[in-house]
Amino acid sequence: MVETIWQDMRYGARMLRRKPGFTAVAVLALGLGIGANTAIFSVVNAVMLRPLPFPQPDRLVRVWESNPGRSWPEFSASQPNYYDWVQQNQVFESLAAQQGSTFNLTGDGEPERIIGAYATANLFHTLGATPAHGRSFVADEDRPGADRVVVLSHGLWQRRFGSDAALVGKTIRLNGESHTVIGVLPAEFSFIAGIDLWVPLARDLAQSDRSNHILSVFGRLKPGISLEQATADLTSIAENLERQFPASNGGWGVRLRSFYDWIVPEATRKSMLILFAAVGFVLLIACVNVANLLLAHAAGRQREMAIRAALGASRARVIRQLLTESLLLSSLGAIVGVLLALWGTHLLTANNDMNIPRLDETSVDGRALAFTMSSSLLTGLIFGMVPAWKASKPNLDDALKEGGRTGAGGSRHRLQSALVVSEIALALVLLVGAGLMIRSFTRLQQAPLGFAPDNVMTMQINLPGSKYAEGPRRVEFFNRLLERLRDVPGVVDAAAISQVPFSGGNWAMEATLEGRDGAGEPPISADTRAVTPGYFRTMGIPLVHGRYFTEQDRDNSPLTLIVSEKFAERCWPGEDPIGKRFKAGTGNPFGTVVGVVGNVRSLSLDDAGRPAFYFAYGHIAMPRLTVVIHTKSEPEALTAAFRSQVLALDDELPIFNIRPMSQIVSSAAGQPRFQTVLLGSFAALALLLAAVGTYGVMSFAVAERRHEVGVRMALGARPGDVIRMIVWEGARLSLGGVAAGILAAFALTRVMASLLFEVSATDPLTFILTSSLLTGVALAACFIPARRATRVDPMTALRQQ
Repeated sequence: MVETIWQDMRYGARMLRRKPGFTAVAVLALGLGIGANTAIFSVVNAVMLRPLPFPQPDRLVRVWESNPGRSWPEFSASQPNYYDWVQQNQVFESLAAQQGSTFNLTGDGEPERIIGAYATANLFHTLGATPAHGRSFVADEDRPGADRVVVLSHGLWQRRFGSDAALVGKTIRLNGESHTVIGVLPAEFSFIAGIDLWVPLARDLAQSDRSNHILSVFGRLKPGISLEQATADLTSIAENLERQFPASNGGWGVRLRSFYDWIVPEATRKSMLILFAAVGFVLLIACVNVANLLLAHAAGRQREMAIRAALGASRARVIRQLLTESLLLSSLGAIVGVLLALWGTHLLTANNDMNIPRLDETSVDGRALAFTMSSSLLTGLIFGMVPAWKASKPNLDDALKEGGRTGAGGSRHRLQSALVVSEIALALVLLVGAGLMIRSFTRLQQAPLGFAPDNVMTMQINLPGSKYAEGPRRVEFFNRLLERLRDVPGVVDAAAISQVPFSGGNWAMEATLEGRDGAGEPPISADTRAVTPGYFRTMGIPLVHGRYFTEQDRDNSPLTLIVSEKFAERCWPGEDPIGKRFKAGTGNPFGTVVGVVGNVRSLSLDDAGRPAFYFAYGHIAMPRLTVVIHTKSEPEALTAAFRSQVLALDDELPIFNIRPMSQIVSSAAGQPRFQTVLLGSFAALALLLAAVGTYGVMSFAVAERRHEVGVRMALGARPGDVIRMIVWEGARLSLGGVAAGILAAFALTRVMASLLFEVSATDPLTFILTSSLLTGVALAACFIPARRATRVDPMTALRQQ
């Protein structure tokens, strides 16, 4: 048996070598299909299928507080509530928390801003992480006065400290204070992207406010406890806390999600599956193309198959030989596909702005290669079985006659036509999907931002508490810095804000309107920002009514506020908001509205913007701000000048996240751009394959009808008549495929509805344009062989019969 298979393989290889053009086209089509599938499978594997890098990740959960009545389905937890959960729950093996922050790292080398977190002592134990060097926190270090210790990520240890194993036990300076390095995490530890160090949370519970929601909470369930049981247990605790503390906990509940659902959100999983299905369509189209090529190739081998049958070869033996050749083709296609996949995955992971979780873990690993081998085997059987079945039963009388035509030509042609219709239908589904994504992405790009990002540079600065503990010192520093930046040649204006749009995260507060706080009306949740005078001019945010902040709006003057149009419409519909008063949060005084500015998209491009209000920075001087600098031309050229102005005021102060505002906006569109580009590429490939398939079938049909064309032209048919006859035949196939594709697309594209922005999943314009494009390309593919048919010499064609 093995020897027979080896003979089939050698004979199949000789046959493929004799038809280098046929082999090259088939292998290339299969390589493109298999390569695209392998690349996308590698992404799906990394993002969705590969286990999370934690021990027993199915027991890990993310815990939020939740207040649906205020449009906060998932919100950070307050520290007192978190400790009540820890003490009262019956379902968690451990509950840990952290608060993200940034730290100024000084000492050897240039000052550097590090993204880090304040964490409870049990965070690493909860996650199942053991330091590669040193140890993690102990309980005694999670209290004020004993918290000057730090655990480093492996990346920071390598990059900043040169992988110095003796670093453990030494001190480094964070925010101007010495901290002892007690541990370094292993390289494979991957938690929240970007965090490079952890220090103990060490908060005094007596000084904590239940209404101050700042903690991210993570839990490890006890063995055998389900997510539903854990949710019920924490919900019961939350209800008790609401009864005990109605002022701070009224309306607050909890929400739990598994780590997998948190790290890989449903929207990401859905988009990955849609892309995987789309690339599967590309492979199916490639299979149909190769099946058509094999049918045409088999037509030339009818005499060979007849001789085999006449010499006693069984039908099963012939089918096995032909399937062996098909599997050889698919194997060669798999080799080409793996090479293309290696290049494709590198291209996909080279872009860091796509906001897709775990994308950097993508690789063509053993699972991806096993998928490639399986795809290769399956595609070989798919495109090889029907041609092998048809070719294995030749008409011996016709096939053995010199120059005879087989009686199977009609059925073979019908089969080829059916395959063309199917690949046109599949291509149209992809084209419609890509068209919807392109239209959606275009709408997303055209959505008004509410500000002008061009020629604006941003940079973040965090003033350490050891030097800038008092608000007036912080205000003075930023005022001096902004004055220096405005004097840099090429700078139009400079200002600062607590958080620029699309920078991740959000600061929201509850606004209580004056006169309504006792009427039982719930506070209004609104995005909150602190800005320096000149911020709105610098960012191009229009003033709708009233005035901007001035230098007189500071802590020794009455509190003033600027609100967005959406905030004004929500709070005082039909009224003039200037002079109205409201209170933000629980500890602040009532402030007076002095201005109304335009709405700004700040969380995502597809979010039209929530109500927002702005404090003057002089009233609420937090240590961390993002400076925005409007320049006359491209701001990147002035980056060194901006750095020098900061260091001139404080040579130990690092600046970080120096990025043009246009780049931040572009990053916000990273994931929809990724989806659109990939789906568009697959659709373009499907269009090309459909055109090639249509061309191949029509060329083969013309070759079979040379005698008929010769007779028609001998009887007086004009070239135009011949072209119309052949193009019409192709048009019937194209229109049949388009009709089937429209029905399939109408049903299948509905699953894309959640990925679209201001475009319906059944958008008529998209269906019309893509159908017209595909029909036009198919007709053009028919025209070339039709044109060639008019060059047939009637006498030559008749003599050949």
